[in-house]
Amino acid sequence: MNNETATPVLEVKHLKKVFGKNEVLKDINEQVSNGQVICLIGPSGAGKSTFLRCLNMLDQPTSGEVLFEGQDLTKLDDKQLDKTRENMGMVFQSFNLFPHKTVIENIKLAPVKVKGEDDATATATAEKLLKQVGLENKADAFPASLSGGQQQRVAIARALAMNPKVMLFDEPTSALDPEMVGEVLKVMQDLASEGMTMVVVTHEMGFARNVADKVWFMADGYIQESAEPKTFFEHPETDRAKDFLAKILEA
Repeated sequence: MNNETATPVLEVKHLKKVFGKNEVLKDINEQVSNGQVICLIGPSGAGKSTFLRCLNMLDQPTSGEVLFEGQDLTKLDDKQLDKTRENMGMVFQSFNLFPHKTVIENIKLAPVKVKGEDDATATATAEKLLKQVGLENKADAFPASLSGGQQQRVAIARALAMNPKVMLFDEPTSALDPEMVGEVLKVMQDLASEGMTMVVVTHEMGFARNVADKVWFMADGYIQESAEPKTFFEHPETDRAKDFLAKILEA
């Protein structure tokens, strides 16, 4: 786990998101420091994934500011936003790998197409990342031949290939069989120990307890508690959090 530094790399101010008559996010104000690991937890339908998608503007906030290194993303045009997104890796529940490309081709694609890296540099980076996620022997395999856990590790390597400053994870283990969850969490834990700034939407309470610097508990469109894991899990303040923990830790 990492200590906070003074300057937030990500900050949201008065963030709101409305779908029709449904106010999904209600005046959220939070910040993420460089090197910090945030785990965002809470009941289904709380707005966690919407919040995460607002951080890199995949969902456009209805109002408020989303600051990345002090720059308000809500005020950028599409070209500026694409450039900024290069610094924000995103890993989804579904792996979104190109089925007709090999593992190494999937990882090299964005650095070559978006950043203009030469093939040799992109290949060297991809090979290094595959070793990092424990899949160096799968470079020439196609995604369909991999397990779900292996595909998700490739998806993480693909996001890392852009050398992002922040990694956003949207329930990265929720689509996996239970025995594959650990291999993905291990990669994420290694990233955290190396100092990667991470915001993780997760139902994996063990990961949140052991790896996060801060737990954000979201329910009913608000972040209702923000605390260090030990404090949150042992002494939750709100009835909503107490009820959530009682249900999820009994399961």
